[in-house]
Order: sequence, then structure tokens, then C-alpha cells
Amino acid sequence: MSSYEEGNDSKLMRKVKENPFVPLGLAGFVGIVGHQLYKMKNRGDTKMSVHLIHMRVAAQGFVVGAMTVGVLYSMYNEYIRHPKEEQNAGKHS
Repeated sequence: MSSYEEGNDSKLMRKVKENPFVPLGLAGFVGIVGHQLYKMKNRGDTKMSVHLIHMRVAAQGFVVGAMTVGVLYSMYNEYIRHPKEEQNAGKHS
């Protein structure tokens, strides 16, 4: 079976297994935005623009943090955890 015949569900699951922090970053982003929107009604004297800026900064910070952890995890897997598997695969090609 060719990789071109891979279904969308299996492709999505494969991508999630390769990069587990991408869905975590998206879920965190949605969670922070949802929480801040819910909290907006109790913002008191805070201006709407300031509240929205805080919401954007928190959501972006979570996504950037998840991306950073994902890159570090990938580097750990590639260079520390499985470095010999990569070298052995290159020798047999």
C-alpha cells in the first residue's frame, strides 16, 4: 500500500504522533481564549483593548511555549535518544 493512499484520519494520527505538542498548543490556545472571553464580563474597570491584548499575549505565549517544547522534544529524540538508529539506517541505504 502506497503512502499516497493514506486516509486523512491516519495521516492526522501519524502527524500527531510525530509532533504531539502541536495539538497541545492548539488546545491551550483555544482554552485560554475561551477562558478570557468568559472572564470578559467580569473585567471591572479594565478597558476592552487592554483585556484583549492580555488575552492575545497569553494565548501566543502558550503556543510559542508548546512549539519550543516540541522542537526540544524532537531534537532530544533525534540526537540523544535514537542517534544510532539514524546512522545505521543511512549505512544500509
